[in-house]
Amino acid sequence: MSSPLDREPDARGVLPPDIHDYVATGAGDEETVAANRDAWGRWWLRPRVLTGVSDVDLTTTMLGTTVSSPVLVAPTGYQRQVHREGEVGTARAAAEAGALFVLSTRASCRLDDVAAVAGPWWLQVYVLRDRGITEEVVRRSVAAGARALVLTGDTPVVSTRSRRSSFDPAHAATMARDLTDVRDDSAYEQAPDVTYADIGWLREVSGGLPVVVKGVLRADDARACVAAGAAAVWVSNHGGRQLDGVVPTAVALPEVADAVGSDAEVFVDGGVRHGRDVVRALALGARGVGLGRAVLWALAADGSAGVADLLAAYEANLTETMQLVGARSPSGVTRDLVTWR
Repeated sequence: MSSPLDREPDARGVLPPDIHDYVATGAGDEETVAANRDAWGRWWLRPRVLTGVSDVDLTTTMLGTTVSSPVLVAPTGYQRQVHREGEVGTARAAAEAGALFVLSTRASCRLDDVAAVAGPWWLQVYVLRDRGITEEVVRRSVAAGARALVLTGDTPVVSTRSRRSSFDPAHAATMARDLTDVRDDSAYEQAPDVTYADIGWLREVSGGLPVVVKGVLRADDARACVAAGAAAVWVSNHGGRQLDGVVPTAVALPEVADAVGSDAEVFVDGGVRHGRDVVRALALGARGVGLGRAVLWALAADGSAGVADLLAAYEANLTETMQLVGARSPSGVTRDLVTWR
């Protein structure tokens, strides 16, 4: 049975089985897919009382951009596979909600069409084997209004998925293909030789946009990213779709947040299903909390309107949860509000 925060049952009813499985699947035995969700529940909430929470303000900033709440739309590719509106519909819903939208390099809609309806948005970047393609996508995105780049660092190669799907993304139309004349499929594969030096390269190519490194799960990696010029790190394990058995993001988050301190902002995704998970993430040091599969299920179920309803439901649920834990704003959600069980 579906809920406003989880539209997967509705999506399952309308999606072809292979597309549903492509979205739902994880790597290996899908240990991390399950662990991501379960790990948030290992953090008990410790509410404050008598704090006066009649007025809760969810507004926050992400790399200097004011947004309506800490909930953001994480990058996911090939969205037209789940609904004809694709990334255009998702971007429109995020804009209406005042939420940050992160556009995937593997988007299935044209860049200009997405940018025309988007509010504040960032570009997720894979450094591809043909770096000229990456450079063109970045430059065109900057011209279209991207405010930051999100470098995915946890996908030097694409892992094997446990549930096979007949959908082959290698041949799917993408935004990157639309922006270039390169027809060699291998040119669009992720480059396995990406290093910390590419943080500086992306800043140079983009004319100085801030770079967020996504896929960070270790304190030493987080510090190295910041030392190389990253403005933020994003705690993520790719939704359990790359290396199975990897640490859940709810476990890695406090280590990473403590490592960078005030030197960089921290974002997180993976297994978030409720406003209380968002509160847990904020308490553990996150500035923003990304929704991935949840957005795709909502898009599949009801297009742009479904995504708008999802974001509204998260805002309402987050507001209630913050009232119940005694916090009036995201900055008031501090580490003392959670404890590991």
